Amino acid sequence: MKRKRGKSWAIKLCIIGTSLWFGSLCYGGEIKNHLEVSLGSGKSFLYTAKSLGIPILKASLKIENGVFEQGKPSYQVQIHLGSFQNLRPLLRINNCFTSIIDSETLQPLRYMKEIDQKGVFIKDKHYYQILTFDCASSKVIERTDKKGEQEIFLPPHTYDPLSIFAKYYLREEILPGQELRMSIYDGVKLREMVFRTRKEPVRSKIYGKVEAICLESTTSFSNFADQEGVIRIWYLSDRRKTPLLMELDLPIGKVRFELEKVEENGRLER
Repeated sequence: MKRKRGKSWAIKLCIIGTSLWFGSLCYGGEIKNHLEVSLGSGKSFLYTAKSLGIPILKASLKIENGVFEQGKPSYQVQIHLGSFQNLRPLLRINNCFTSIIDSETLQPLRYMKEIDQKGVFIKDKHYYQILTFDCASSKVIERTDKKGEQEIFLPPHTYDPLSIFAKYYLREEILPGQELRMSIYDGVKLREMVFRTRKEPVRSKIYGKVEAICLESTTSFSNFADQEGVIRIWYLSDRRKTPLLMELDLPIGKVRFELEKVEENGRLER
C-alpha cells in the first residue's frame, strides 16, 4: 500500500510541476498553426523526469535554426513531454510546447501549446493554444476556443518560458553571483522572477562530475494556494552551456529532470 501511495504522489508531483512550469493549465481548442517552417540544423537534449526516485516522464528539448516566421529567419525551441509506456493505464501524456523566436533580437514571436493528456491522477485535457507576441507594443494576442481572441498587455521585455531559455542559452552570458530579472508569460500567469546564480559541482549522467552554474528562483504556485516553491536549472559552466538538470521544489515535494543524452543534427554528442 505504501508503495502504491508513493507512486501516485510521484505522478501527481511530476504532472503538477511540469504543467506549472510549461503553462498547460488553461483551456483551448482547435486552432491551426500557420507557421511556415523550413527546419535546418538543430540540437536536442533528452531528459528523464523523476519524483521520489520513480521515472515518470521523458522530456525532449530541441533548438533549431532555419525556421521562417512571416519570411523572417527565426529559431524554434520545442519541448515534448511523454509518459512512460508502463504508466499508460494510469497516465497518458503527449504534450508539446513550441516557441518561435526572432533570430536577430531573440524576442518571442509565437508560443504554441498542444496538450493531450488523461489519466487517473489528472483531468483530461485536449487543446491547442497560440500566443502571438507584439514586443514593440508590449502585448500578446491569445487565441483559444473558449475565450476566443483577446489582447493582453504585458510589461516590456516579457518572454514565454522557452524564449527566455533560448535568450540565455544562445546569447547571454551566465556568470555566478548574478541576479537575472525576468518577466515570463505562458498564457496562464505573468511571473516576475529573479534568478540568482552560483557556481557549484554537480554529477551528470553523461559528463560525470562537472562544474555548473545554477540558476535558482522562488515563485508562487496557483495550484497550492499561491504557496511558494523553487525552480533550479543547472548549466554546464563552459561555452556549451548545456542544460544538465532542472528541479522543481514544490510545496509537496520535488520533481527532477536529468539529462540523458545530447544529439546534434541527429547524431549523438560524445
